[in-house]
Amino acid sequence: MGELEAKNEKIVRHFFDTLSSADLEKLRPLLHEDAVWGTMATGIQSAGDKHGRKEIIDDFLGPIRGIFEPGDPKVLIQNLVLQGPYAAVEAKGLGKFKNGKDYNNRYAFFLEIKDDKVIALREYMDSYYVSTL
Repeated sequence: MGELEAKNEKIVRHFFDTLSSADLEKLRPLLHEDAVWGTMATGIQSAGDKHGRKEIIDDFLGPIRGIFEPGDPKVLIQNLVLQGPYAAVEAKGLGKFKNGKDYNNRYAFFLEIKDDKVIALREYMDSYYVSTL
């Protein structure tokens, strides 16, 4: 693994650890000011692109976290592949909703790192599973 990939591995692992901590204010500075988070799904409310830290944190992640028990869901990296500024992540999303239902979804994320921050993230998930919750 090259020097850039080793550095970006630390950034990506820290990003997902922070995302799983549910402390969205600690996640905010890990996103580039021009970040775009794309939920690559159809038929679910969160589908589409979110632009900038405010929209990603305040308008997207915050409300989603609000339907879960405090601290959930956890996004656990299963596999991580890095090449230059890009990272591909296979992950599990695990947690419990406030209504008591369990959450267990599978994800693939594709990230781009710029200036040691996440500038682009595309999120792929089992959207059928999400639509049936």
